[in-house]
Amino acid sequence: MDNLTEYLNTHSHDELHPSEIANLLKDLNEKNFTKAVQFIPKELIADVALELPDRYFEDVLESFSPQEIAESVSELESDDQTDFIQELEEIDSQMAKEVFDELDVEDQADILQLKQYDDDEAGAYMQIEVYTAGLEQNVYDVIQDFAKLRKENELENVNYLFVTDKEKKLKYGIGLDNLLVFDFNKTLKENIEQFPDKFKPVSVKDHDAISDVVQKFQEYDLNSIPVVDDEDVLLGRITSDDIYDIINEQATDQMFNLAGVNDDAEDDEDIFKAGKARAIWLFVNLMTAIAASLVIGIFEETLQSIVALAILMPIVASMGGNAGTQSLTVVVRQLALGDIAKHDAFRTIKKEVLLSLVNGLFFAIIMGIIASIWFDKGMLGIVIALSMIINLLSAGFFGSMVPLFLKKMDVDPAIGSTVILTTVTDIVGFFSFLGLATLILL
Repeated sequence: MDNLTEYLNTHSHDELHPSEIANLLKDLNEKNFTKAVQFIPKELIADVALELPDRYFEDVLESFSPQEIAESVSELESDDQTDFIQELEEIDSQMAKEVFDELDVEDQADILQLKQYDDDEAGAYMQIEVYTAGLEQNVYDVIQDFAKLRKENELENVNYLFVTDKEKKLKYGIGLDNLLVFDFNKTLKENIEQFPDKFKPVSVKDHDAISDVVQKFQEYDLNSIPVVDDEDVLLGRITSDDIYDIINEQATDQMFNLAGVNDDAEDDEDIFKAGKARAIWLFVNLMTAIAASLVIGIFEETLQSIVALAILMPIVASMGGNAGTQSLTVVVRQLALGDIAKHDAFRTIKKEVLLSLVNGLFFAIIMGIIASIWFDKGMLGIVIALSMIINLLSAGFFGSMVPLFLKKMDVDPAIGSTVILTTVTDIVGFFSFLGLATLILL
């Protein structure tokens, strides 16, 4: 708590940053946290609450009245206002209504407009606040207006000017670096006409998938992107800070999904909810493990005859599982980043199979020699070597094919891929190893 008060006392209000306050609050125990929240400047309450993990959200707000919270929410950009109200609705719908009712009519209208979009649509992430200029406006006047709004903190991430026609349809996008070298005594139209194709804007529709928007940011190295409706009327913009949050969220979701864990459930303090989400995938894993055990049961006599097989068997399955996970992780991540085109599936599978074949041959030789010396049986070394080649090949094939197939079926490739892959590598590994042992050694 001392660190927080020191930070607040040594920085002016203009220098205070919500993320810094949030980081200091996270280091406090429950008792000190409750006390420290009282020191947060009123205008930063909502900003700090959004910066903290979800489990702290209610703890921050319970110390303030709806009027104080609404005053803080009014300082946020429209997209953050909407996020705040939606998160508050999930925790306390009555307080959310009270806070919403305290906001001015314009803020309420912005929030209602953004709430109409689904979570995966571009419109849900846009800011309504955007400075536009008309084609007939003088460049000097535009820069003066731009500067005034920035001084008054009416706009953040100011780096791009959107030019619209009289019907508010988006026509051009001009970076500030280009705007500053325009002839200030001419209109925007007169300056743009000299290089008409240079200022064609990269835009997205309000109902476009947010994943497509992320790819455009990465492809064109953007700081912000305009959002338009089907008639090309400018509705708002999406800024890079929101895109960074989305990329981080997507990466987190992938890691959780690959591990069979639900992101939303893990953020919840309810142990039963989180346990239930994990138990579903653990049950699926149990069923696949039973399937692999049934394969082993088929070769019960072979295992009883050659005890060494039971010792070496986990090695085959483990190598296949790890090789498959490598392919799976690479392909899932490339799909998320848009690095694999629709026609590119065969190249991806071919690459992963070749990599698995090379590694399979290398480690098959090593393990074959080790098994031959260990158990003094040359043919046992051949059996495990052949089995490892077969299993690593299947691991490379299915590790790349499964996520590509799920993507084609419009299913998140990160969900379920690991369970399917583990089942395949276990069954193929056990069946090939024990099957070859039965044919060659008995």
